[in-house]
Parts: sequence; structure tokens; C-alpha cells
Amino acid sequence: MSELEKMIMGMEYNSSDRDLALMRDKAKDLCIDYNMLKSNQLKEKEDIIKRLFSKIGNDFFITAPFYCDYGFNIEAGNNFYVNYNCVILDCAKVKFGDNVFIAPNCGFYTAGHPLDIERRNSYIEYAYPITIGDNVWIGANTVVVGGVKIGSGVVIGAGSVVVKDIPDNVLAFGNPCKVIREITDDDRKKSLNWSGKKNI
Repeated sequence: MSELEKMIMGMEYNSSDRDLALMRDKAKDLCIDYNMLKSNQLKEKEDIIKRLFSKIGNDFFITAPFYCDYGFNIEAGNNFYVNYNCVILDCAKVKFGDNVFIAPNCGFYTAGHPLDIERRNSYIEYAYPITIGDNVWIGANTVVVGGVKIGSGVVIGAGSVVVKDIPDNVLAFGNPCKVIREITDDDRKKSLNWSGKKNI
């Protein structure tokens, strides 16, 4: 079994494997090309993301700079918006639904490392997938770790560290990220700051 196959299957694998390193180099080069484009070079940007991601829907915009490990493990639906400085370590699948908005400085990290020194220093890693539902807004400086599922209709508050699954239709924030409350029809009439207080 190749190190790529082990990685995809969620097994421990050697991240220093030459084939994996070449795949990461290819993705990094595409990210460099993307990040060097001018803001009005929309067609060129679209072409690079379509080459980089395994699947991307209609109406997407990813604000540079953007970084990822492989690209082929990233899927995104329609109306996908990513703000500045997003990092996706896609050693496992990272899947975004439709109408997902990602604020600046967010990270999606599927990769993990052993706690013991010997394996960690031998470049042994593992990776677990991340799944984000439809109609999700992820606030600035949020970290989502491997193995997490975020449901549909969710708002994740700024500065959150998401280490456990989040159910549908809730407001959640904190470190670790916790469900604060359900999102209700009343929220259609008001805005919200990250302290949880409603503003008219």
C-alpha cells in the first residue's frame, strides 16, 4: 500500500514520502501562481482553482492569499466565498457545501501528529476528514480540526477552535467551540455581535 493510499484511508503514513512531497509541491506552485494574480484576473484565478480542487461549484471567490497541501482533497459547492489568508491542510477530504462563507484567517487542518517523540520525529502523520454543511458562516480566526462535521445553517463565531461536531442551525463559538443556542426566526430581524448580544 502506498503512503498516499494510507493517507486517504485515515491510516498512519510517512509524510516525507517522495510522491506525496511532489504532490504538495505541485499544489504549492499553483497556490503561488494564484496568489500572484491581480484582483481583476478573474478567469485566470478560476482556472487555477478548478485545476487545484477536485470539485468546485458555480459562483465562487477565494481571496488571496490562499494555501493548501494537496488541493485534490478539497470539494466545495455553489456560492463559495473565502476571505484573506485561508489555510486548508487537506491530507484528508475537506468538503464544503453550498453557500459557505469563510472569514479571514481561518484554518482547516485534517493533519495530526503522534504524541510520542519517536513516531513524530519520523514524519509519521495521520489525517481525518472535515465536512461543512450548507449555508454556513465561519467567523474570522477560526480553527477546524480533523474529524469534525459542522452541520447546515450554522454560524461559528470568530476565534473559535472547533474540535467536536456541531449540529444544524445553531450559533456556536469559543475555545473549545460550543453550541450557544439555536438560530431562530427572530434572528431574521436582528444582527449579532460575538458576545451573543443582539443589536437592532
